[in-house]
Amino acid sequence: MAKLSKAQLLNVLAEKTNMSKKEVSTLLDTLTDVAYSEVKKNGEFTVPGLGKLVKKARAARQGRNPATGETINIPAKTVVKFRVAKACKDAVL
Repeated sequence: MAKLSKAQLLNVLAEKTNMSKKEVSTLLDTLTDVAYSEVKKNGEFTVPGLGKLVKKARAARQGRNPATGETINIPAKTVVKFRVAKACKDAVL
C-alpha cells in the first residue's frame, strides 16, 4: 500500500469537504504556519483528535562514533516532538 502524497491528500480533503483543491491547500498551509509559530512561541500546538507538537530541550550527552567507536560529546539542543492523542491511538490501534 502506497503512502498518501500531499496531492492525494488535497484531493481526498477537497472531495470530502466540497471545497476546491486551492482552498484546501490554503487551509493546510495556514494550519502548518500556525502550528510552527505556536510551537515556537508557546512551546506546544494541539491538533484536536490527532495529537500535540511539543518543543522540548534535550540535555547534552555523550555518544559514540559508530565508525571509529570513539566517544564524542553531543551538545544540548531543542527538538520538536509529536505526541499522539489517545483518541487517535484508540482509532488506529
